[in-house]
Amino acid sequence: MEHFPLLSQISYSYFVDFMDTPVQLLLSTKTPGPAVVERFGASVCPRAPFSRHSSLTRPTAPHLVPPPPTAENLDYAELPIIDISQLKTATDEERLKLAVEVRDAMHVHGFFYVVNHGWSPEQTARIFDIADIPFSAVSAEEKQVYAGRMKEVGSYQGYKLRQYWHIDNGVHDQLEHYNINRDITKRGHPEAVRPFLPEIEAFARHSHFDVLHPVLRLLALGLELAEEELVDMHGFDAVGETYVRFMKYYPRSQEEEMKTNNVWLKGHSDFGTITVLYSQPVAALQVLGPDNKWRWVRHIDNAIVINAGDALEFLSGGFYKATIHRVVQPPKDQQALTRIGAFYFGMTDDAVKLAPLSHSPVLQRVGFVRKVADKLAPTMEEWRKGRTSAYGQSELKASALGKTVEEEVINGVVVKHYS
Repeated sequence: MEHFPLLSQISYSYFVDFMDTPVQLLLSTKTPGPAVVERFGASVCPRAPFSRHSSLTRPTAPHLVPPPPTAENLDYAELPIIDISQLKTATDEERLKLAVEVRDAMHVHGFFYVVNHGWSPEQTARIFDIADIPFSAVSAEEKQVYAGRMKEVGSYQGYKLRQYWHIDNGVHDQLEHYNINRDITKRGHPEAVRPFLPEIEAFARHSHFDVLHPVLRLLALGLELAEEELVDMHGFDAVGETYVRFMKYYPRSQEEEMKTNNVWLKGHSDFGTITVLYSQPVAALQVLGPDNKWRWVRHIDNAIVINAGDALEFLSGGFYKATIHRVVQPPKDQQALTRIGAFYFGMTDDAVKLAPLSHSPVLQRVGFVRKVADKLAPTMEEWRKGRTSAYGQSELKASALGKTVEEEVINGVVVKHYS
């Protein structure tokens, strides 16, 4: 696959203002070649440098006015809220105390909120405006050109088009997403998306360095490991698949709702280490609690929802939980709305073997579970490709746990899906 020297192989770097925050953009002053212009557009490769104090002339994106939160009295999950800004000024004692909070949140719930992550509400709103561009500003024909080849190559890069996944009783999904590797030059992008690539890269870098890495440091401390041990497995420039996802759910017909019992996306775990989900007001996400009950995830303005995936559960020997979650039809006062999502899916570098970190003093004290023998443990690359290729395409078998649970086996590990 072609890899263009747009942002990854640069001559100079400059600072520009992104929503009034200085962001380092890696931009070449050289004239872009015709292949780069054709794929990405000349606007993302300017010939003249920006000064540190200049403002980036942002491309126009229609502003999405967020709807009010639902007025319905829903059964919400009580998830911990972590103020990550405390890390900047924390003493060693305060740092360890925060690590215990994060450790317990991930051990018990597998989900928690992060607040005060360094982005203003205006910056977050801008990303949601950009998140809709791949869907509202790109034709169906052009989406096909940039469609991902999930089943063939085990990667979500590009579009996951509507009705690709089978949900239940012959009903297929009504959601689409556009996935962009943190290295935004790995593949081409639709014409309407190209002007926004610098801002998308800034979003990836913020999510990676200001959210993912701090959370990983606290999780490592929670296992009494070296603070950088998990961070060192998640290099921004390493070979791997950590990526941005923009997603859009569309309302379904009443017939489809009846056939699927209002489930839009079956209960599942994510396959990476950490999922970074920017909170939005249309209620639909539910988590499966320890008591086997589904509860809604409450929207908090400018908060981030963090959850663990399979890879973190494997590395922690089951200490950190890859909590099952699903998406269902929104409550009545939001059922006519589309639902826009902005995500950052964190994964280890591809070569990391997903075996328990058995040298952790915490795991040595409390014990841990191996999904498979260490020598058979999949690498991150093997696991993500297996999960991606199979999801929504495999014939699932009923589980002994009951009719609402189905199973498949990937890389020797049983993967469960919940209705």
